Amino acid sequence: MEISSEQVLAALRNVEDPDFKKDLVTLNMIKDLTIEDKKISFTLELTTPACPMKDMLRNACLNAIKYFVAQDADIHINITSRVTKPADTSQLADIKNIILVSSGKGGVGKSTVASNLAVTLAADGAKVGLIDADIYGPSVPTMFGLVGAKPSARETAEGKTLILPIEKYGIKLLSLGFFADPDQPVPWRGPMASNAIKQLFNDADWGELDYLIVDLPPGTGDIHITITQSFPIAGAVIVTTPQQVALADTRKGLAMFKMPSINIPVLGVIENMAYFTPEELPDNKYYIFGRDGGKALATAFEVPFLGEIPIVQGITEGGDSGTPIALNKESKTAAAFAEIAGKIAQQVSINNASPVNC
Repeated sequence: MEISSEQVLAALRNVEDPDFKKDLVTLNMIKDLTIEDKKISFTLELTTPACPMKDMLRNACLNAIKYFVAQDADIHINITSRVTKPADTSQLADIKNIILVSSGKGGVGKSTVASNLAVTLAADGAKVGLIDADIYGPSVPTMFGLVGAKPSARETAEGKTLILPIEKYGIKLLSLGFFADPDQPVPWRGPMASNAIKQLFNDADWGELDYLIVDLPPGTGDIHITITQSFPIAGAVIVTTPQQVALADTRKGLAMFKMPSINIPVLGVIENMAYFTPEELPDNKYYIFGRDGGKALATAFEVPFLGEIPIVQGITEGGDSGTPIALNKESKTAAAFAEIAGKIAQQVSINNASPVNC
């Protein structure tokens, strides 16, 4: 019996994307369907390369075709992605999604989280940029082994000079640390700092990006307001540690994004330094700063809890040596960052969905 494309598509209408609550055919995720005797080939186009459900969706497609069409079908599925973007990205048209990594508290590991999320998304195949917006304490040059590096520039046909981000590990990077002496303080008032941050967005040659990660400074000050009111933001990720002294400040940082004058979607909460795991005892967990503080914060504000990052020696060593731990695919910490990055990308795709393109 000859297999038709109508039969295959009818079978795939039984596979629903759990995020968008519609079947893959209606969502226009099935591309390039070809059939030759019993051989069926098609592309499954996801909304992010970091989709945490790609294996589940692949298996669901296989099972649907074998059940509804032919048990002996030879099925080949190519998985690709087309990252979606919010409706309004006109100001930075080539950057699809700007994701803020924030906390009202200093010292909770925002730069570590931002760097490793960027590395993870890039390793999945996304086009990623990272802005270090912590103007008074930039950490990205150290975390990527770029202390002393200086970006170059190019001039456009219109005579405008654009900064060329430095590329490493597949990520385009800019930090005010690239333009200042690392041993000198930056005694800038609010307007000067805000203008400098705007330049990192507007006067840089970012090219096409799926995700631009922004590592924000502590607090809820000028830099936060400048970025949230000047650029289209896909969402904010909140980083905290478990203890109450951190949560008290982080709560204010999260609440800032929910203010009517800012109104930025909160993609979720990450609990960093959640527990200590000795390298020689990788299955042991010691909750030295308390337990479930980040989870409680997420519950209180009704936002997703994205996951826990442990305290391990490799995170410190990776940050100091310029090799973020997410590069080590064998580590459990890299797996934790991969899971969290997938949830963030998933939440961005859900927020970007619309009746026209969903």
